[in-house]
Amino acid sequence: QLQLVESGGGLVQPGGSLRLSCVASGISLDYYAIGWFRQAPGKEREGVSYISKTGTTTAYAESVKGRFTISRDNAKSTVYLQMNSLNSEDTAVYHCAAAPWITSLQWSSENLYDYWGQGIQVTVSS
Repeated sequence: QLQLVESGGGLVQPGGSLRLSCVASGISLDYYAIGWFRQAPGKEREGVSYISKTGTTTAYAESVKGRFTISRDNAKSTVYLQMNSLNSEDTAVYHCAAAPWITSLQWSSENLYDYWGQGIQVTVSS
């Protein structure tokens, strides 16, 4: 059973930065592509970013392109989401999720992810 735990969230001012971490345990992270999703109050959950098993392929939602960067360190069983130039619309609960079989074209399809973290709050406010 793969377990995912997010950390690094919190309160940040508009224009600020945060780095989220997603730490895996139980099974080697090497076998999984990882997606980051977020859900704002009153809104549906949406895909934010994706990274393939080896880290060679990444994808981003249009709303975060150029501001967010996803990376992974399989030796540390950790995936990171560096978030810069944050604004109020980035306020949400962020989840990481793991998918054993997924292509970059499918990355935002939630039903393809087998394991989910509990989520972490990111609040962008002055």
